[in-house]
Amino acid sequence: MKLFDISTDSTCDLYASEIKDNGLFFLPLTYTFDGKNGIEEYLDNFQIQDQYVAYYNRLREGVISRTSMNNPSVHEEHFRKMAEAGVKDAIHFTISYGLCRTVEVAREAVEVVKKDFPDFNCLCVECNTTTVGQGFLVNVAIDMQKKGKTLQETFDYVEANKSKIQHFIIVDSLTHLMRGGRVSATSAIVGTMLKVKPILIFNKQGKLVKYKQVSGMKHSISTAVKEFEKYSINKDYSKFIIAHTDNLPMAEYTAELLKTTYNIDTEIRWIGPVIGSHVGPNSVAYIFLSNEERPL
Repeated sequence: MKLFDISTDSTCDLYASEIKDNGLFFLPLTYTFDGKNGIEEYLDNFQIQDQYVAYYNRLREGVISRTSMNNPSVHEEHFRKMAEAGVKDAIHFTISYGLCRTVEVAREAVEVVKKDFPDFNCLCVECNTTTVGQGFLVNVAIDMQKKGKTLQETFDYVEANKSKIQHFIIVDSLTHLMRGGRVSATSAIVGTMLKVKPILIFNKQGKLVKYKQVSGMKHSISTAVKEFEKYSINKDYSKFIIAHTDNLPMAEYTAELLKTTYNIDTEIRWIGPVIGSHVGPNSVAYIFLSNEERPL
């Protein structure tokens, strides 16, 4: 018998089948396309691979994608449905506070719902990461739930380890980072001419920052893979994940490097529109849980 329920917003980038199979409560964000046909709004709840491909093809065509935080009423409705379903104890996962203040809105919504359902107890986790890093933490909670751990034990473990999730994200184009204000227009133009592929990481505050920059995608991937030498793997959760924004060949190249260099087996996954809108198509990343804190 499970001792608590698990909830997450869609920034976790878990697949629809995983959400269903694990009985997760799921709160999708929205994203918009700003193109020739005006503003188009969609839910971040992809069901099949073709939807990821179509999304990144739209970005390649020059359509601008934007994401926004769910408002308080959307969060309140989500938690109210959980309470009405009989949920007493739950853990809810949100995007890093360094990217968005979603966790504050979620916690405020929980308090509103508790006025009508005093027994509803939901602890909200600011993940200090997003996309498959957030999904990694959700899977940790699923594992602990299956092992009979309590809500508080699970929350405490996630809080203690979330800043030890390491990310190395190789971005193919500086254009989307420029639109998000993370690099200047001049840097984007010069970087594009020099074929610079920046390596991004999440810092200790959960902000996405530039760590290194290298010319050429394969050279950047090799540089990022070499960074693994600075870390040791968490033995409880030793899964390695490679994620990409519709660049399977380079994701497979990254997997091959990790296997031949460190004998590491990996799982390749898609990055959805929340982070995809910031890093753009053709980006590649690898993620794992270490015993060490992040470098910055």
